[in-house]
Amino acid sequence: MPTTIVMVRHGETDWNRDNRFQGHADPPLNETGRAQARALALELSGHDFAAAYTSPLKRAGETASILAEVLDLEFIPDASLKEVDVGSWSGLTRTEVEERFPGGFERWLEYGHGWDDGETYDELGDRVVSGLVRICQRHDGADVLAVTHGGPIRSALAAAEDVPFDEARRSIHVIGNCAVVSIAVRDGRLERAE
Repeated sequence: MPTTIVMVRHGETDWNRDNRFQGHADPPLNETGRAQARALALELSGHDFAAAYTSPLKRAGETASILAEVLDLEFIPDASLKEVDVGSWSGLTRTEVEERFPGGFERWLEYGHGWDDGETYDELGDRVVSGLVRICQRHDGADVLAVTHGGPIRSALAAAEDVPFDEARRSIHVIGNCAVVSIAVRDGRLERAE
């Protein structure tokens, strides 16, 4: 039996709404994000999870707290679930990035790596996959809930679909706020859960 990790993207923040790069920055949920998390908690209320983990960033932790109230779970912070570190792009809108870092922005629009600091998509993918495998080894054959971010979910999907991490932005669509993606981990490999 594989372990299934139910990955949830955090609810909306003002920075999501304003199209700002968040990365490791720590804005809270806005009212829309809190409402999304409450609705998701009701959707997941019949599911039995053996354990629950969350990115330590505020927007994920706040989403996890809202889920915890309904699901009666205690979330364990895990740094492997953090969003990609976008370095000097953190907090900037696309227009601001284009003005300050035109070469990097052009690379990013072509689905390449844009920022010159922070993490690469390969580094993100390696961090996320090794973290998910480690979490699943603790809960063999069970269902686990993980509140995280769009980048880590896309990395998990890339690993499950044998897509290179630096190609994932091109081939895997944006993950919406409070979207749910289930990944199975079998023998240390990720695959899409049925």
